[in-house]
Amino acid sequence: MAEIRVELRREPIDHAALTEWVRSDQAGAVVLFLGTVRELTDGRRTVALDYEAYPEMARRSMQELAEQAAARWPVIRAGLSHRFGRLELGEVSVAVAVSCPHRDQAFEAGRFLIDTLKQVVPIWKQENWSDGTQEWVHS
Repeated sequence: MAEIRVELRREPIDHAALTEWVRSDQAGAVVLFLGTVRELTDGRRTVALDYEAYPEMARRSMQELAEQAAARWPVIRAGLSHRFGRLELGEVSVAVAVSCPHRDQAFEAGRFLIDTLKQVVPIWKQENWSDGTQEWVHS
């Protein structure tokens, strides 16, 4: 049975600690994905992002997502962490770490986790553009 850790936080994500937490003697592979605030999106300059979420629903959705991954792949441990609030350029907005016996399993599970998280977890992103405009975005 996979161990799962999910968190929604205002503070910076400690991705090194998350990576160490998913490591296991039973796992031959650890995959870490970091989503960061980038400066350019479709040619427009971003100055910051604001994330909002319904915390209880988001955490529950992240937990269910990790359980789905563990049912499809031999996940040893999975950790999902997402920030909310205002994030500046370069800051980590989301981290997904997963450990599995083999690398192909870890890559597939990690890809499933981040792709599905972006689609189904109720977290909303507002782009703050350099021209002073703002736009809410959700995958």
